[in-house]
Formats: sequence, structure tokens, C-alpha cells
Amino acid sequence: MSDAVKSPLEMFYKWEKETPEKVFLRQPKALKWAEFTWAQVGDQARRVASYIRAQGYPAGSSIGIWSGNSMDWVVVDLAIMMSGHISIPVYPGQDIESAQYILEHSATRMIFLGSFDQAAKADSVIPAGMTKISMIGCTTPCDISLADVIAQNEPIKDSPVPDLDSVFTMVYTSGTTGNPKGVMHVHGTAGYTIPATLKKLVAKDPMPRYFSFLPLSHIAERVVVEISCLYSNGTISFSEGLATFAEELRSVQPTLFFAVPRLWLKFKEGVDAKVPPAMQAHLNEEQKAGIRAMLGLSKATTILTGSAPCPKDVQQWFIDMGMWLRDGYGMTENFIDGCGWNSDEPPLPGCVGTPWGTAEVKISDAGEILFRSKGVMKGYYKEPEKTAEVIDGEGWYHSGDSGRIDENGNLWITGRISEVFKTTKGKFIKPIGLEGLFGRTELLAQFCVCGHGLDQPILLTTLSEIGKKADRAELTAKLEGVLKEINADLPPYERINQMFIAKEEWQIGNGLLTPTMKLKRKTIEGQYRPWVEQNIGKAAVVFE
Repeated sequence: MSDAVKSPLEMFYKWEKETPEKVFLRQPKALKWAEFTWAQVGDQARRVASYIRAQGYPAGSSIGIWSGNSMDWVVVDLAIMMSGHISIPVYPGQDIESAQYILEHSATRMIFLGSFDQAAKADSVIPAGMTKISMIGCTTPCDISLADVIAQNEPIKDSPVPDLDSVFTMVYTSGTTGNPKGVMHVHGTAGYTIPATLKKLVAKDPMPRYFSFLPLSHIAERVVVEISCLYSNGTISFSEGLATFAEELRSVQPTLFFAVPRLWLKFKEGVDAKVPPAMQAHLNEEQKAGIRAMLGLSKATTILTGSAPCPKDVQQWFIDMGMWLRDGYGMTENFIDGCGWNSDEPPLPGCVGTPWGTAEVKISDAGEILFRSKGVMKGYYKEPEKTAEVIDGEGWYHSGDSGRIDENGNLWITGRISEVFKTTKGKFIKPIGLEGLFGRTELLAQFCVCGHGLDQPILLTTLSEIGKKADRAELTAKLEGVLKEINADLPPYERINQMFIAKEEWQIGNGLLTPTMKLKRKTIEGQYRPWVEQNIGKAAVVFE
């Protein structure tokens, strides 16, 4: 293969031609796998592209995918590229109002529907007359099924090569406030960035195995799994859902696995329930290998966390168990062409490493992390003013995150500039750094430090599965000890005055997390504010 920049679609054509009988996608059903080769996926995608072409849409029209992950998602994505249009992925957990905004703002003409949270309400926000095609898991009434589209259309015979500067997808940021923004990426973005990144991600695996669980509508999963697979001739296995996830992962034993901190904590809790933490320090290598196999990560050479800060103690636990959990840092706007742990030494918990791919990084005079790379977006769709606010004249993308670069060139994220708050004592508090300190206890799961208008910061938190099972008096005593231990190492103005234990886990479904699993801080603070104010200055640990 030449060194010329290749789009994801051109890479698909390469493997379709060179390794047609190699398995590309694996779809489970009741723990049995249906396997599809590059040639078979190509045949399906070409038939779907034929159907899309027949609609006569102008080139570069928007076509939506509102679904959880499945092989259908990838087939449709390829078909949209082949037909010369732009994919509009919608998160399966997207709230109904934002979904409506995305479809209207992007002028989506056709939509492919699978399994998603708001399926019962979908008809209320999908414009009348928009063609609806059902995929795996769809319960929404549609005009035609993907299976029928494939059966009733002949495959296109050509292999259209897209202009590298033309838009191939618009990924709408989930956002914690305001309407989502449509991030435009061109076909060449992946071609410039992915080959360099893969040298860090899958260099040890000539034919990597990917396991896709996080939403493909999220830029990280799409780049790290779908698009990376297109550039590495790998195989993607999907999950049928939470009920079968653990067994599927053990069956696949992927070489690369990416998850958010919440899932890593769940993994650790599962092990803690079987092997008491006090015993884990005495495990030998064979026993640790057994734990890795039990989790489904015995063959994983690249294990990644991202999307939100991972508690340092959780990350260190995986490292101690022989699983080098590496923190990555990127965003929708730079195609996650950002930073990652690139050293052959064990990762430093809390550190997001050095630039990879084509990325450059620097810290502005105001302490903001700036990125410049081939992965930086073309812009926000229909919003040039907002684009100009975040991309300066020299091409630097302003992340909105604060950070520092150490003497070894490693980047450390210290907070979100917009999330810094001031106590009534006039002290500015960066919550992310403080929240990371509480990962050392297996009793807590989620953390939100707040305190605007209060004398001292307080911690809103939820219990882990272990914490939920603990005796209340014993739990209170242990948490008081954790609070005392953490505060001993903090300057007086940063000390956490009280810990407030919420009953309800923060989830996408109850509106307390974004579709990308980030805290909706203002929503969380607002929901619990009356309860907090009623209990300020009382017990160190307060239960809802």
C-alpha cells in the first residue's frame, strides 16, 4: 500500500479486495456468533448504497443512524459513505428534545433506526415524510427493514472514492448545557491521523480483535473501534446487551478494549466481591492472570479509559493486576487525535500522556489546554461564530480544559475551566482533582465536588455495590475516616466539609449524565441543593 492518505472507505475497499474471506464483523444472538467477512459486509453495504442512491438526494445530504451498536451500524455507515452522503449518528441514550434538534438542525432526510432508549417516542420527533429503515433491535414502526433493503436491491458495481476534503460525518456533541453542536469531520481526517495512532494502539497485534460496547455514536468508540479496525484489518465483535456483556467479553478476549471509568469501577467491584481487597495484595502472577481471563482481558495488549476522569486508585488497581489501563484524552472536535500514554513504562494514574497521531499540545497563558492537529474539525455546522470561538487563527483548538505539562512532556488535566467555582471565602476550587482522590475507597461510585456559595467544598456521591451492602454504622465510620484521611493532605480552603450520599445512581436515563457519561454538574447540584442546604454544618456524612 502506498503512503498516500486513504479515507476509511478506501481502506474498506482494500481489505474487501485483499482479504475477502477474512471475518470482519461478529454479531451475537443468545451467545452464539454470526460472522461476516469483508466480502459479505461489502455486498450488504453496496446494496444499501444502491437503495440510498435511488432516493435521488443531492450529494452530501444528511442521513441519520439512531441506534445501539450492531453490525448493521457499520454496514449503514459504509453505505452512507459509498452513496456520497453524510452520516448523522444519534446517541441511543439521547434525550428526545436533543434528538429532535439534531434531526432538524442537520436537515436529516432518511434515518436508520435500531435499539435506543426513546424508541416509544421516536415518531413524535421524526419529521413526517422522512424515510425510516429498521435495523437490529428496532421496535419503532418503519417504512422498510434493512434486511428487505438488502434483499431487494442489487449492489452498486463501482467503488466511489470520496474527496478527502468533503464532510463524511457530523457528530453532535452531547453538551452539559445548551443545544448540541454538529462537529464536521472530513474523509481525510482519519487518513491523516489513524495510521500514526495505530502504531501506538495495536502495533503488537497484526490482526487485532475489537469488542464494541460503548455507543458508536460517540467519537471515541467510533474512532478507536470502527475506524481503527478499517485501518488495521481487524475484527469487531458486538454485544447484545448488558445481560450478556460479561460472557461475550470473556468469549471474545479482545486485544484492544476501551471503556469509560464507570465500567472500570464495575469490573473492580466484581473482583472485590469475589476476592476481598485485603487478599489482593498477596495474589501471585498466576492468580492475577486468572482475574484477567475472568474479566475477558487476558489477551488485551491495549486497554484504554477515557471520556471522563478515572479515579487514580482504580487505574492503579488495574495496573497492579497486570492490565495497563491507559488514560486517553481527546474530544469530538479533534477526532480524539490528542494524547495517550505512549511509554513502555507502566502508566502514571491521572496522567493522559503525550501527544499521539498528528497532535501538538500546549498550555495557554491562561492555563488552557490547546490542540493543533490534522484531526481538528472543519467546524461546527451552521455555526461559524462558535467555530471561531474555539479555533484561533493559528489553528489551535481551545479545549476548555485546564492542565499542565510536566518535565517529561506528559499532560495532566487539572479541571474544566467552566467548572471552577468560588467559595464564600473567595477561594477558587477545581473539582475534578478533588473528585479523583475519592477513588481510593471501594465504598463509593460517583463523585461531584461542589460548593458555590458555601464556605467549604462538599462532596455529592453515590454508593458502590459494596457500599450498598455495608452496615450503615460501619459504613459511616469508614467514610468519616476516608474524609479525614483525604482532608489531611489538602490545604485548608480545599478540604471537603461534608459528604452527601445520594440514594439514586446518576445515569443518562435520569438526566444526571450526558450521553457520553459525563456529569451534568449544574443539574446534579440543582437537584440536591435544597437537601444540602438543610444539612450544612451537621454530620460529616449525610445520607439522603
